[in-house]
Amino acid sequence: MTIQKMLELNCQLGESPVWDAGRSAICWVDISGQAIHEFNTVSGAQHTVLLGQPVGCIALCDNGDFLAALKDEVVRIDRLTGTMQSVVTGPERRLLTNRSNDGKCDARGRFWFGTKSFTDETGAGNLYCVADGICSLQIPRVTISNGIAWSLDNRTMYYIDTPTFKVVAYDYDLDTGSISNKRTVIEIAEEEGFPDGMTIDTEGMLWIAHWGGFQVARWNPSTGAKLSAIRLPVANVTSCVFGGATYEDLYITTARDDMRLDKDSIDNDEGCLFVARHCGFKGLPANRFNVKNTEN
Repeated sequence: MTIQKMLELNCQLGESPVWDAGRSAICWVDISGQAIHEFNTVSGAQHTVLLGQPVGCIALCDNGDFLAALKDEVVRIDRLTGTMQSVVTGPERRLLTNRSNDGKCDARGRFWFGTKSFTDETGAGNLYCVADGICSLQIPRVTISNGIAWSLDNRTMYYIDTPTFKVVAYDYDLDTGSISNKRTVIEIAEEEGFPDGMTIDTEGMLWIAHWGGFQVARWNPSTGAKLSAIRLPVANVTSCVFGGATYEDLYITTARDDMRLDKDSIDNDEGCLFVARHCGFKGLPANRFNVKNTEN
């Protein structure tokens, strides 16, 4: 399978890719670079919104705006001007050692996002849900709240707390947004790399980005088996999403390696956005945030 670098744009910490079918655009964030990037795959136009603070993840709103989890709050962002409108105040506003991390919307337009400490302190993070103008705690005391996805029938929520090397599943009530019956469905060997962001395909298989693992791997949540992998030329693979006209292209975000002492030696591909075109599998359209969920 051919892996293609999309454009010469190296993020410090690329994350949270979202495909916008209406614009034929792939959108993603640079958490440390404090930016949202958008690339039109038809015209080749690239647009960046600078935010002035870390942005953990984005989603698309049903009115066309971005929804973003920032350091202190969740906001709607005008994609052209960058103008922000607060949705909810961040529940960890006074916790200066934490920031937001990965997140997504469910099929009813609720926004789920997690947090972590800047130093990856054990148990310092949490997972929240934004609905009806309220930000509610759902899973407390995680370390690096990361990938999230829902089964095709929306009856199961899959979730990753990165240092556990596990994917857990919860029974999911789509009507209420409640979760229950936690269990482990995938256990990942350390040599595979840390599980980071993930997405799901039309066969119900999970695609997981492996930080430090040079790969995006396809996993079966029913058996826990690793089915296949796409190898990347860089180690720190952060997330992935299906896109393109038929949702058969897999877009993959990556990050630079900050541990290197010689910053001039950074690989030119680190932090870039990649795509595996016609990867042999298909994904689903992104769930969008229901702007009515800003009202309580």
